[in-house]
Amino acid sequence: MSELKLVVNNKLQWDAMLGELYERIAIAHIKLEQYDDPSEMFRLQGEIRALRSLTQLREKVNGS
Repeated sequence: MSELKLVVNNKLQWDAMLGELYERIAIAHIKLEQYDDPSEMFRLQGEIRALRSLTQLREKVNGS
């Protein structure tokens, strides 16, 4: 976990990572709106959930 603290507590790196995560979430949302295949929709929902959990990594690593 200490290696992760170097990333999540570096504001420049953390902000860049969050930007990338939010961009990927937005892309997944767009794809989710376009698909009508249930299995693909479930996969995209799982992708969004995983990406959102990564946005909370800072709190988890720092114990907040």
